[in-house]
Amino acid sequence: MLTRDVCWFLDQLMRLFHFSNESGIEVFKPRPVKTAVPRAEGKEWLNGPLVWAIDDWHQPMYLFPRNCPRILTWPISTTTPEDRQAFSAISSCRMVAHIERHWLDRLSRAVLYRYALPEEGFESLSDAGMWVARGAVKPLSVERIDDIPHALEDAGVELRVLPSLQTLQPLWSTSLHVSGISLRHAHH
Repeated sequence: MLTRDVCWFLDQLMRLFHFSNESGIEVFKPRPVKTAVPRAEGKEWLNGPLVWAIDDWHQPMYLFPRNCPRILTWPISTTTPEDRQAFSAISSCRMVAHIERHWLDRLSRAVLYRYALPEEGFESLSDAGMWVARGAVKPLSVERIDDIPHALEDAGVELRVLPSLQTLQPLWSTSLHVSGISLRHAHH
């Protein structure tokens, strides 16, 4: 169990980011999601105008070109010992990211901009490191990332390239965390 002082210290270390293929963004203005998704009752506001951010630990989920379909997985506190052992047997990294082969060239050539954002005004969604702000947010700094595979490696992420992400369907029945992002762009 973490003490209150340790929790305070960890909160001080939290960093939030927003990834974009655009450089020079001076202010992030709240925008509704492009494609509304069904939300739990009382959470419909998440389809409305917001500024989205990701915390430091989960940021590798967004080290990809826009619309790149990907599946990322890692052990969490509720992962069974069997699933944890199976994950450890296939990777020594903290996280594994899967993309389709036809995205590899685009991933290798893409340039991303990682904007550091202030914590003020953001609220946690308690969902894989996602945070939202209802008002405009001015970035603290911006960093150009032009070697995404290297950035993933530096973040402790193993990149796996597959002919199709469909073969990963069984991952969703494990106790690992599994995030599928931009899957509507995947080959079926």
